[in-house]
Amino acid sequence: MIKHSVCVLGGGSFGTALANIMAKNGHQVSQWMRNEQQVDEINLTGLNSRYLPNAPLHCELLATSNLEQAIRDSDTVFVSIPSKSFEQVVQRIEPLLTAEKILISTTKGFNPNRFELMSDVLRRNPVTQRIGVLSGPNLAKEIAAGQMTGSVIASSEEAVRHRVIELLKSPTFRLYESKDSKGVELAGALKNIYAIVCGLAKALNVGENTMSMIMTRSLAEMSRFAVHFGANPMTFLGLAGMGDLIATCTSPLSRNYRVGFAIGSGKNLTDAIGSLGEVAEGVNTLKMVVEEAHRNHLYMPLAEGLFKLLFENATLDSLIGSMMTGEQTWDVEFATTEEKKNV
Repeated sequence: MIKHSVCVLGGGSFGTALANIMAKNGHQVSQWMRNEQQVDEINLTGLNSRYLPNAPLHCELLATSNLEQAIRDSDTVFVSIPSKSFEQVVQRIEPLLTAEKILISTTKGFNPNRFELMSDVLRRNPVTQRIGVLSGPNLAKEIAAGQMTGSVIASSEEAVRHRVIELLKSPTFRLYESKDSKGVELAGALKNIYAIVCGLAKALNVGENTMSMIMTRSLAEMSRFAVHFGANPMTFLGLAGMGDLIATCTSPLSRNYRVGFAIGSGKNLTDAIGSLGEVAEGVNTLKMVVEEAHRNHLYMPLAEGLFKLLFENATLDSLIGSMMTGEQTWDVEFATTEEKKNV
């Protein structure tokens, strides 16, 4: 096995879980974070108590606050930074990049400053275009606990996909390949919206029929939006699409699900987010997606209903009504394209 030098940017739960897998696999791994106390804790105790309190970390995993050294010493960089800080950190590392370095985004969201995916932020650097996206049903606490997990690495470059597989493959973490970076990344970002809807619905004790309907129609909205922007609809039948949607919409480990559950239990949005202690990307994603859906005349009743509920004081009945009385009649939209042409 070739030993690689890797840098993971970000001290959150998912970045830590990935860094730990790669350290266990024998690679040289540094994890950069701003918080000096967090750096000291990981290096001295082998724990990231804020985000993964019950997961001992491998002794070779080195936490650091020295961004320049971490980037210079690495051949592969995983960017696991929340979307609100992603662009700023990428701008900081740009002068340190070389043409050989591989950049992998693991952040499921949009640039809050403009309608732009995280990989688009990475591609704006003028030095390296060896870029990939990692996404899937990847609840960090389960990964850290050694639960079997599948994920998708998407890149147009085969060598990038194979590098990430080599770094992360383990008895409990399996990677599948995709060339559809746009679809994989949009799936990861969009499903956060619907996790909020499902958390809210669960707090209201809706039936399993209702939950399955919400998730299935959520998948239809996600794929409709993504295909408009160039994604392959088939991507949404895989781990990055349906797989991630199921995990995020049914598990209390999902941050966005917990936000929705808190709102359904009577909390306002501010309190629901504040009680989380971590970033819930779905709230910012919702604003961005609804705006783009309006601009491009895309039919997204669940997303629009949730937006009105959270930001325009609409009632829960209006969210339910948007799903039950809307105009869309086809079940599997992309399978019926020829049928619709012949109607």
